[in-house]
Amino acid sequence: MKTEFEKMRSQELYDFSDSEVLASVERANKLCARLSLLTTTDGDYRDTIERLIPGIPKNSTVAPPFRCDHGHGIVIGENTFINYGGIFLDGGMIRIGRNVKIGPSCRIYTPQHPVDYMGRREPKETAYPVTIGDDTWIGGSVTICPGVTIGSRCVVAAGSVVIRDIPDDSLAAGNPAVIKRRLGQ
Repeated sequence: MKTEFEKMRSQELYDFSDSEVLASVERANKLCARLSLLTTTDGDYRDTIERLIPGIPKNSTVAPPFRCDHGHGIVIGENTFINYGGIFLDGGMIRIGRNVKIGPSCRIYTPQHPVDYMGRREPKETAYPVTIGDDTWIGGSVTICPGVTIGSRCVVAAGSVVIRDIPDDSLAAGNPAVIKRRLGQ
């Protein structure tokens, strides 16, 4: 039998009021609060960000303030930069490739609440992973919705809301984001 946490990571309906899930959120809340008091040049920054996001490469940066649900649901590639004010809800896994630039105030959401209003009365949701490929640039204030994959070498224009997958080598913009043109061809 799966735990609620295992269901969360498996894209199944799970109870977000479960004690294990809540303990993970509380841990992340404390680390995010600590991170918000630091700059990327403070001595405690590296220790705090590595505790929040285990395995973050030494040459990747997440500029505070930054908020997330768990932290350990975020995988970041080499030489990636995430600017100020990011909000990454990582009930589902968030995988960010190498050499990615994410602008300020970007939001990545993996939780999906039930569409039926009666279902939303319960403390339950499903979390769908988000993936961003290598060498992609996400402009400021972009929102990426649950289950979206953005390919490699893409540009997503500032202010866009990404609700569908974007293939490699694409420039996308708008709300909802649509492909405006192919890049590098």
